Amino acid sequence: MLDFIYYPVSAILWFWHKVFGFVLDPASGIAWALSVVFLVFTLRALLFKPFVHQVRSMKKMQEFAPHIKALQEKYGDDRQKMAQEMQKLQAEHGFNPISGCLPMLVQIPVFIGLFHVLNGFHPGAASNFVFNAEDVSSFVAADLFGAKLSNTISQAPEVLAQFQTDRTSMLIVGVPLMIAAAIATHFTARHGVQRQTADVAQNPQTAVMNRMTLWLFPMFAIIGGPFLPLAILIYWLANNFWTLAQQRVVYRRIDREEAEKAGTATVVDSTVVSAETPAAPAKPSSEAAQDEPGEIPGVIEDRSRDTDKPGESR
Repeated sequence: MLDFIYYPVSAILWFWHKVFGFVLDPASGIAWALSVVFLVFTLRALLFKPFVHQVRSMKKMQEFAPHIKALQEKYGDDRQKMAQEMQKLQAEHGFNPISGCLPMLVQIPVFIGLFHVLNGFHPGAASNFVFNAEDVSSFVAADLFGAKLSNTISQAPEVLAQFQTDRTSMLIVGVPLMIAAAIATHFTARHGVQRQTADVAQNPQTAVMNRMTLWLFPMFAIIGGPFLPLAILIYWLANNFWTLAQQRVVYRRIDREEAEKAGTATVVDSTVVSAETPAAPAKPSSEAAQDEPGEIPGVIEDRSRDTDKPGESR
């Protein structure tokens, strides 16, 4: 039913496995793990512009927070009027909060698609979407320090034995991935919360959401980690590392743009002249005359001889 998601996800994973399999052993767990990581990087690179739009939308929401609060106080009991005024405010300023959620919404089907593709790797399977039997055997045989990428920590011992691994090996690799994913999720959320204005952070609903993103969401990696394939944990960790780095780049870019808007500088004859610096007032002609060296105030100097004719000397 969701083949339009499963095939592109598996195709990107297949492509990167061919790349890293050419350099490393195709059956190496490192080659397959790097393929998952670069699957994340490929998808997030495609979503870079929507992410920038998301950041700008969130900033506009913070700027409009006082206006929204005023509308809530004025039309709190009239939801229909409140919705109309909100739409009017958004239309006036070209702001659409739903479009800012696009990167997050797109990642949900990708996550589901990768989960489904990983579940298709079984010993003896003839194919798995774009992967043929040889690719399936390569993935099933791949391991990281004895742990299989398509298995979970919570699986029964007999299931793990079919993939030639055991719970101890899965715990040795899986637990550090779970902890690292939780820490990365926390710092990614913290970096976003620090960008909030004081008015937004003081909102009770925002405060609750901040606590959830800072502490509850990272706990999902710990609580749900044992039930997720190791490849999904690698996906989770790589996704958060990309998000954290991307946030730093985009936030610096937006801060620089705002700084330029606040004080625009103009380049004139290779000299930077600030637009905010007022020009020095012109001196009155009388003062200018007094400042010129070699002139006596009140005496009109005869300049008729200033220009000598050729061959003449004074």
